[in-house]
Amino acid sequence: MARKGHRPSKAPASRPRFYGRHAVLAALDNPERKIRKIWGTHEVLAGIVIPPEIQVTFAEAADLGRLVPNDAPHQGIVAEVDPLEEIWLGDLLEQGKGDNRPLIILDQVTDPHNVGAILRSAAAFDALGIITQDRHAPPESGSLARSASGTLETVPWVRVVNLARALDEIGEAGFWRIGLTGHAEGTLAQVIGDAAKVALVLGAEGEGMRQNTEQHCDQLAKLPISSKVESLNVSNAAAVALYAVTVRG
Repeated sequence: MARKGHRPSKAPASRPRFYGRHAVLAALDNPERKIRKIWGTHEVLAGIVIPPEIQVTFAEAADLGRLVPNDAPHQGIVAEVDPLEEIWLGDLLEQGKGDNRPLIILDQVTDPHNVGAILRSAAAFDALGIITQDRHAPPESGSLARSASGTLETVPWVRVVNLARALDEIGEAGFWRIGLTGHAEGTLAQVIGDAAKVALVLGAEGEGMRQNTEQHCDQLAKLPISSKVESLNVSNAAAVALYAVTVRG
């Protein structure tokens, strides 16, 4: 039976390693997350309940440093996990059918720290989820999970093959698609109007949104920042825009 909605991409084949207490504990709390192995110090693992089917290895802090990139701050625990199962855009839109939670759409935002921070803001402002392309977005990774501070496990993340087609489907679901760009004439507060359901579209730093993506937005808007800076980091812009959508009216 065909699933409803825009087809997601295939999940990455490799198994990422998460590190740090927030990322690993959130993964353990997520029933949808398959954890294969956990390495940790005796001190850290003593305070954590780990299901018996997960392979556990005690290790010194220095040994854990060799399991993560560039001796990243692992806080005494590392986990090897399977990527989460794919989410269909149609299913996500169906989940939000009865409410006005905002959506975040990212156009070729590839930095894992930015995507992780955006996931954290999406959780803070109760967004319905985030949507990215499959080929121009970071895979699940330890650095992304750490930046997300546990919210990778709680915020739905849809990966699509064609962002333009996905934006069409989002519009058909009743969302007012607002693309954030510095060359827009109106501010977000001015163009948002009385739209009940809002989808915020953000592009990568430097390049911004592609022209084809802009053409699939209902309106373009800018954030009212001072002339002292040219633009905001995309994760900061997402947080400000989500706040503006949440507190309006």
